[in-house]
Amino acid sequence: MTLYQTLADRLQGLIRDQVYPVGSRLPGVRVLAAQQEVSVSTAVNACRELEQRGVLEARPRSGYYVRQPAVVREPPRVAKPGRRPRRITGQERVLQMLQNVNNPSVVNLGAAVPAPEYMPVATMERVFHSVLREQRRRCVGYEFPPGAPELCTQIARRLAGLQCAVSPEQVLITNSCQESVAIALKMITSPGDTVAIESPTYYGLLQVIESLGLKALEIPTDPEAGISLDALTLALERWDVSACVVVSNFSNPLGVRMSDERKQALLRLLSRHKVPLVEDDIYGDLSLSGPRPRPVKSWDRDDQVFYCASSSKTLSAGLRVGWLVAPQAWQEKAQYYQYINTVSVATPSQLALARYLERGHYERFLRHICSEHARSVARMTERVTQLFPADTRVSRPAGGFVLWVELPGEVDTSELMEKALEQGVSFAPGSLFSASGKFANCLRLNCAVKWDNRVEQALVALSRLL
Repeated sequence: MTLYQTLADRLQGLIRDQVYPVGSRLPGVRVLAAQQEVSVSTAVNACRELEQRGVLEARPRSGYYVRQPAVVREPPRVAKPGRRPRRITGQERVLQMLQNVNNPSVVNLGAAVPAPEYMPVATMERVFHSVLREQRRRCVGYEFPPGAPELCTQIARRLAGLQCAVSPEQVLITNSCQESVAIALKMITSPGDTVAIESPTYYGLLQVIESLGLKALEIPTDPEAGISLDALTLALERWDVSACVVVSNFSNPLGVRMSDERKQALLRLLSRHKVPLVEDDIYGDLSLSGPRPRPVKSWDRDDQVFYCASSSKTLSAGLRVGWLVAPQAWQEKAQYYQYINTVSVATPSQLALARYLERGHYERFLRHICSEHARSVARMTERVTQLFPADTRVSRPAGGFVLWVELPGEVDTSELMEKALEQGVSFAPGSLFSASGKFANCLRLNCAVKWDNRVEQALVALSRLL
């Protein structure tokens, strides 16, 4: 347990003992740090941890206050292991859900796309203007793979801060994290091969697997610990698995973060079976409390991890900039596949992102936006707890901005979605997150929405449909 978590537990005990009763204000973080003999950053992280737990609430220009205790729901159940590898079907409904993102008459609780209020729109606008003004000739041309050198350098520097030994020459710029995953799988698999995945998993990965003619082998994933290493061990012994895809930090849709010990155990297990790991770290920067966790790539001494990420969930989905760090033996082939996919990634987007990272904007923005996401997840959790049926189970994400909800009874959320759309509400039905149609009684909610009366009414309408 980290120091800030120890402090959070200590403060929670004081709150439980009524030293700080409901509605009272905690001392400021500097005073708190002095009282508890810790650093200010530890005090801040402890308060953020308690905010994520729903114990405290942050009020602008005022500080942290003790919240009224909410009913705590049980986390979703762990799915049963997949019986065999499966081909993917039924993903056509995803497009219908995504199209509603741009429909002003629909409240988007479905697609995991943060509202503009969660993005640094004004700063990115200034950066784009400066890039277009200073490098206008370069902006109208191609930046052929591997991409803009300055952006590759900035990404390598960020990965170095996460203890990943990556040089700028190893970084390939792509159009998205999903394209990075697709390139990795295309290189290391052939049609008909089997890929081990988390269950539930991101539907975009299922679409990639389907498009490549692969089979998915679903591995049960615990909502608080991550992918089951025992189940994965049995699967590797029984089936000929060509690759494993895992979101080790704040998986989508569960929001679970694997511990460092489990990450290393996963890497050792796959290494023994000579199975490459495709690591999707798109949510890694969005910790709801505490420091940014290390990716599995940081322990990769045998060069077996294909590391994938992007700026879509933090800075701008419209930038369309991702990156892939492939093992050395695969780098040239990865560049070729990126070239034949889209020739290159938009030059202005690459240069703007490089400029944004170079000027130090990103770390300042992350400190702010992670707090905002912690509040948005806590708020959505509270409203779901209040409005949905009593036996509803709700995930406890450690990062990201989505909530996974398991409904009681025989609810079919695919049918429910059709009725919800008629009332102007969009969500992601659970069966989209499974290769075998599991999780029919589950749904995923996007918490990164502009919270207003429309969102409140949408949740009330959804609860009535239940």
